[in-house]
Amino acid sequence: MKILSFLCLFSLASSSAFPADSKMEHEESRQLAQAYLGQFYTLETEGSHLTQNESNLPLDGKLREMQAFFGLTVTGRLDSNTLEIMKQPRCGMPDVGQYGYTLPGWRKHRLTYRILNYTPDMETSDVEEAIQKALELWSKVSPLTFTRISKGIADIMVAFRTRAHGRCPRQFDGPLGVLGHAFPPGWGIGGDTHFDEDENWTKDSSGFNLFLVAAHEFGHSLGLSHSNDPSALMFPNYAFIDPSKSPLSQDDIKAIQAIYGSSSKAPTKPKRPTIPQACDPNLTFDAVTTFRREVMFFKDRHLWRIYNEVSEVEFDLISSFWSSLPDGIQAAYENDRDEILIFKDANFWMISSYAILPGYPKPIYNFGFPRHTKKIDAALFNRNTRKTYFFVEDKYWRYDEIKQTMEKGYPRRIAGLFPGIGLPVDAAFQYKRFFYFFSGTKQFEFNPDTKNISRILEANSWFKCQKKLNSSPYYSSSQEKNSKSVQVISQQSFIILFYCVAYLLTEIYR
Repeated sequence: MKILSFLCLFSLASSSAFPADSKMEHEESRQLAQAYLGQFYTLETEGSHLTQNESNLPLDGKLREMQAFFGLTVTGRLDSNTLEIMKQPRCGMPDVGQYGYTLPGWRKHRLTYRILNYTPDMETSDVEEAIQKALELWSKVSPLTFTRISKGIADIMVAFRTRAHGRCPRQFDGPLGVLGHAFPPGWGIGGDTHFDEDENWTKDSSGFNLFLVAAHEFGHSLGLSHSNDPSALMFPNYAFIDPSKSPLSQDDIKAIQAIYGSSSKAPTKPKRPTIPQACDPNLTFDAVTTFRREVMFFKDRHLWRIYNEVSEVEFDLISSFWSSLPDGIQAAYENDRDEILIFKDANFWMISSYAILPGYPKPIYNFGFPRHTKKIDAALFNRNTRKTYFFVEDKYWRYDEIKQTMEKGYPRRIAGLFPGIGLPVDAAFQYKRFFYFFSGTKQFEFNPDTKNISRILEANSWFKCQKKLNSSPYYSSSQEKNSKSVQVISQQSFIILFYCVAYLLTEIYR
């Protein structure tokens, strides 16, 4: 009885503790949201504009504004996806207000900068190189030039600071959270850039990459606002990008050139767009998908179309079908609702009956991808299971088309489910009972039942290219018929020839 009484008391104590913990966690989330919206969406910190519903979740218009900016489902509720975004390291400048628009730039093109102090996390030379390269990034796509000075007042004063610092109207919050902030062109503090010394600054991906953060903040120093394009350098949240590749997106370049014009330093002749050749042995594809009874192959600005009933291969511009689609499509697939989904960077379009549906493009995060995923390499819809596979680098996700949700437990390694296919996967689709994976100039015919590769083909084996025709999975049946026809004709010719020779011999010996 004593043991039973103890268990009952313990059970009651435990059950009463959970709601308290949940309430505390909810209150912390509400305070985080209020502080976040107050800092980046000009919400009054007293909460006078923060209303609550029956679940005590914020419904303020600023929360909806924030959800719309990041491409989230606009609910006005503080859901898990919204909280996840709020907890990510980011720039300290607002996403709205005067910073929500492209501001007037400097009235001159020759700007100076000065590094006031250095972080102990990095070598002095590495800090100087990161700052210089971050400024050169903008200089390459605009007429701006930057000269470093060692004393006096520069247009852009660079410093590492902590918490509340000097006369700066903005504060830092310690490790993580806000990484840096910068001020738009102007007198006094205008153009100045500060980095939070409480962060771990590095020249690689082991901490926060100074080059990437500096390049973002200098965008503000030059008059740029935050972009809601996740692939843009001016997107407010931090994401590591290989420093050897330019982090500037087309969105960033258009924004800086809208203020200062294009670069006049290196005038180059416009390149003639190359036209891909179907039978080029080095041909690769950006994306491949079925659409009803045809197969579409995408490459740069072009596409090829092949049909079951027609032996000819059609070659067209993508814009001749869908003028609003971008060049360089990166992934595509056809679902079981007679729709094609097209992917480019962090956006996707939906096409039905050759028409792009209204409201597109939409962010790929609607599928449930994490924010660090910036693009999809390939997509494949399995008609048997009604599941879609998304391939990103060496991993894949699986999406349930019936439930319209990303399945749990992903991503997983591609080699685990599709052993032997080339990486990265450039394109993929299902034809009859096989999956076809494209990697470079090679194509892997994969049997999903036996989970092995049945054939390795050239990427363009689907086209009628010289001797490649007999290896094409699309034309194999017609080739087999042609081969049988040739055999029949050969047999008939031999019989006729035999009778002719016999007749001649009979006439000669008569």
